[in-house]
Amino acid sequence: MRLRALLETEALGLRLLGGDDELDRGVRGVMTTDLRDPSRYLSGGELVLTGLAWRHTAADSEPFVRILASAQVAGLAAGEAELGDIPGDLVEACLRHRLPLFAVNESVAFATITEYVVRQVSGERAGDLAAVVDRHRRLMTSGPTGGGPEVVLDLLGSDLDLRAWVLSPTGRQIAGAGDPLPGAVSATLAGEHLAATRTGRRGPHRATVGGVTYSLFPIRNTGRGAAPAASRDVRETVLSDWLLAVEADASDWPAARLDLLQGVTQLISVERDRREAARTVRRRLAQEVLELVQTGAAPAEIAARLRVAAPVLLPGLGAAPHWQVVVARVEWGDAVSGAAGAAGIPGTSGTSDTAVEAGPVAQSLLEEILVDPAAAGPDSADRIAVAHGGDEAIALVPLPAVDVDPDAPEAGSFDAGLHADALLLSVREPLSAGLADDGRLTLGVSAAVSSAEGLRGALEEARHARRVAAARPGRVCAAGHHELASHVLLLPFVPDDVRRAFTARLLDPLRDYDRRHRAELIPTLEAFLDCDGSWTRCATRLHLHVNTLRYRVGRIEQLTSRDLSRLEDKLDFFLALRMS
Repeated sequence: MRLRALLETEALGLRLLGGDDELDRGVRGVMTTDLRDPSRYLSGGELVLTGLAWRHTAADSEPFVRILASAQVAGLAAGEAELGDIPGDLVEACLRHRLPLFAVNESVAFATITEYVVRQVSGERAGDLAAVVDRHRRLMTSGPTGGGPEVVLDLLGSDLDLRAWVLSPTGRQIAGAGDPLPGAVSATLAGEHLAATRTGRRGPHRATVGGVTYSLFPIRNTGRGAAPAASRDVRETVLSDWLLAVEADASDWPAARLDLLQGVTQLISVERDRREAARTVRRRLAQEVLELVQTGAAPAEIAARLRVAAPVLLPGLGAAPHWQVVVARVEWGDAVSGAAGAAGIPGTSGTSDTAVEAGPVAQSLLEEILVDPAAAGPDSADRIAVAHGGDEAIALVPLPAVDVDPDAPEAGSFDAGLHADALLLSVREPLSAGLADDGRLTLGVSAAVSSAEGLRGALEEARHARRVAAARPGRVCAAGHHELASHVLLLPFVPDDVRRAFTARLLDPLRDYDRRHRAELIPTLEAFLDCDGSWTRCATRLHLHVNTLRYRVGRIEQLTSRDLSRLEDKLDFFLALRMS
């Protein structure tokens, strides 16, 4: 809006004292101040309101006006309530610096002027932005990309002074204008959004992190094949939909601004659907390869399919890569209750629900999890090929050659690949919120293989690892191939009654004795086995005299009728402690 419009609005009670040739200046905002130096709070284009409390002598006017002029404010409005007439020294200073000066009638509150300016400026900005958004929507939906989500977020910043980011369900930043959000903040916001969505609350959702308030708007899947929102179970989409995080509290926004932000999310959803469609080729490649592997096709046929997949997933790669297989499963309702109950997870519902197709959910989720959390942008998943069958999703992950010195002994080696725990490190918290109390995600990761012959074994290895993960407590669990060569593979599949009987026979006598005498036999046993039966090292670790340690070990042997010098008895104690 222009200064001239303020002067022409009688309800504002403004009287022009100087600067009539500057009335076409644009007003971008309003600020009330009585500071001698308000420069730190000025960004340019404001109408400054003041009650003149900063003015003690005539000499104070010149520096005050000079500061305003340097900050390129639109104009100055001084209230008459404090001093009556506006001082001549202030009028003269404004004339020297070509700063329009208004007198505010004492019957008009500054709040009235502020409210009017804010309403007019916000309405104009929203109208301008809505027009730009509408134009951008037409560009994007007609074929060529309109620049992606970043363009829309830049508009939010420049036209509405709103900082915003597009986040994935795991908190990975897909787009943003300006500085990126810290990873911990992004993950927390994603978790807050998923938790609120699972409760059925309508967006936008409000979240406060580190003293900063954010409003979280869901970005729905609106592409072809998407079911109407009213007919979809929230669990089908909650773990795959993007969200728009805006650094503002939208709870008191007018309907027009909320509608505008909803339009922005619809615009971004067009880009999301475009990216989703681009994954179709990679998904089909993965499906073809895995069908050949599971049906026992000849290695030569599988290798031919891999040669087709490699250039698509790793453009420009000179040599055939190594591959890893990752298996994911999402379970809801009774399936979770059984596994979670066995793993000791409290609060699981026993509701049976077979309406949610878990395979596509696991597929979308695995595609997100396999992206490096430090990688920004929607295109960072271009190396991920994920298929799904039944309730599980299967990823075929290429490992490119490591760029090393060709004269070095390790030249030609390959990327070390994915590690199960690292995959879930940054996503466990938000995904647990999205799974709530009736969902569970388990992952299994294979070792790397270098040939088509090895893929079938890698797939079985990943499935075995996922079953190990499923036997652990927690909403989100993973296990890797390195765990399959140890007792960790066997223990989860020991029947519960056998497990309880075995541990009770060996450990209950020690626990009872510890309860009665506070003898710490169980901690002593754990330390003794951890030190490989070394008396000296164990005594040092426990800060005991060796004779005291020998007494405690003797008491353990007496209570259990076992001999800790025998390998078999050591192994029994080791397993009992791991299963307890």
